[in-house]
Amino acid sequence: MARGGDAGLIGLIEPVIEHLGFELIGIEHVSAGRAQTLRVYIDSPAGITIDDCERVSRQLSALLDVEDPMRGQYLLEISSPGMDRLLTKPEHFVRFVGEKAKLKLRMPLAGQRNVSGYIRGFEDGELSLETTEGASVKVPLDGIEKARLVPQYD
Repeated sequence: MARGGDAGLIGLIEPVIEHLGFELIGIEHVSAGRAQTLRVYIDSPAGITIDDCERVSRQLSALLDVEDPMRGQYLLEISSPGMDRLLTKPEHFVRFVGEKAKLKLRMPLAGQRNVSGYIRGFEDGELSLETTEGASVKVPLDGIEKARLVPQYD
């Protein structure tokens, strides 16, 4: 997941985000040729506004300019988690029990690294998922490379 391989960067920016009253959901590095983007997802119980993103961006830009944790030039983007939000922490899986999620696994499960299904619970470090094929599976949190909610439009 986005949190694992970026532990140093997360350790640097998370206290700033929390101090501003937000939760760090996760980060993504996006590269297109030489262009790099560091996307930082934040959330709060009241939701996220453009002003919130601007405030966090100003604070993180100053911190990242001083600490310089990334090589080369990059664009910093601050975003709300959106409807297809990243799921990076145990609390996220608990919060979204009953919702549909799409997982990319580190190692194949029944021959597949991409699994979709409904979150049935999270306990003892394992996600319980009912796949779209109807199977019940348990996946350890550290076995998940990336997880996102699947928006449901009713």
